[in-house]
Parts: sequence; structure tokens; C-alpha cells
Amino acid sequence: MAMLSIHDLHVYYGQVHALKGIDLEVEQGEIVTLLGANGAGKSTTLRTISGLLRPRQGEIRFQGEPLTGVPAHRIVHMGISHAPEGRRVFSTLTVQENLNMGAYSRSDKAGIEESRARVFDLFPRLKERRNQIAGTLSGGEQQMLAIGRALMSRPKVLMLDEPSLGLAPLLVRAIFDTVREINRQGVTILLVEQNARAALRLAHRAYVLETGRVALSGSAGELLQSERVRKAYLGEA
Repeated sequence: MAMLSIHDLHVYYGQVHALKGIDLEVEQGEIVTLLGANGAGKSTTLRTISGLLRPRQGEIRFQGEPLTGVPAHRIVHMGISHAPEGRRVFSTLTVQENLNMGAYSRSDKAGIEESRARVFDLFPRLKERRNQIAGTLSGGEQQMLAIGRALMSRPKVLMLDEPSLGLAPLLVRAIFDTVREINRQGVTILLVEQNARAALRLAHRAYVLETGRVALSGSAGELLQSERVRKAYLGEA
């Protein structure tokens, strides 16, 4: 049984049919990436898994349990955490207060302290700036904080939406190296990423979404070699 599975998922924004019957699976310990152009349905997929959108049809299961209709805060309790596109840190709170917000569902003080130490180990720059107001951080530091905040709930699955967006290449490499380390520490990852080449080098498997449907899927290595993917998403003639 897959850790996270989606079957025949249909999602609408009003009259707009955003997801048109997608199927995907994420196995425990994997990094799976969703690729596709803007508007293909990638962020919609993550928002539906995390309970922020309700599907009109279809099924989402996490460790065999149905997620459809489960409130977003309960989904966090179950072990799925979401670092959204645009970072969305609490700009008037400090770095440490933002991290504490990520642990809102927990009451184990020693465990929360341990999780915070782990985040600071992954992102030493956040430790240096723990008392700094989040809105004054650089874009890269805010992305680190968004990922760190998501880790504070001790997720089994971490969903990342465009973690490299707007970052300089050196910072992109650092963020992706950290994502690989998070996965190495036992967290399963579902990644939405415009930088298709970097995502495919990081991931184990990938799905390509086109206008709300799964157009291609396979191992990351297979898709890196796919002529269709190379032309459409890797900028190769």
C-alpha cells in the first residue's frame, strides 16, 4: 500500500475544472515531484491533499485512511505538512515565534525543543536570526523558515510548493541539498517545482501534469531522458 495515494481526483474552482481525474502514489521514503506549466494543477493537488480544497470526486488516502472531508488541522495531526508557495511566513513575528506556530498541534515541550534544534541544525542561518522579525529576512531565509515551520509538526510527508521560486542559483542548490537531507532523515517528500531539471535530479519519481491531467509519469531518470520532457520543461530543442 502506498503511503499517500490519489485516485480519480476532480477539483473545481467555481466552474473551472482544475483537476480532471488524476491518479498518483507516493511511497514511504520517496521524493516525488510534480512538474508542469503554470495552471497545470500542481498547487491545486497539494492544497487538496492538505484539506484546503474539497474535491468534487475521487479519493485521497494516507496510510490507508481516507482524507476526503478531513479538516486541514486534522491532516497536520495525521502527519502531512505543507510549505506553501510564496513562503507565507508570519512577517510580524520572529523566526522562533514562526517555528513555534508550526508546532501549534503539539504539547510535548521536550519534543518541540528537539524539533527546533533539528531545524536549526538543518538551517544554521535561522539559528543566527532566531530573534529577528521574519518580514526582514531575505527571500532565501524566508524559504528556510517556511520549510522549518512545516517540519515543526514532525510530518511523515512534507509537501513543498515551489521552494526555489525567486532564489539565486546558489541558494537553490542549498535548499535542494537540505530537502535531500530531510528525506534522508526519514521524511517522505512531495515536491512541486518549476525548476524541472533540479527537481528531477533530486526526486526518485515524477508526474507531469498538463491542464489538470497526468500526462506522463515514471522514474526521475526516465523523465530526464524523455524527449517530450526535455523539449517542454528542460528548454532543449
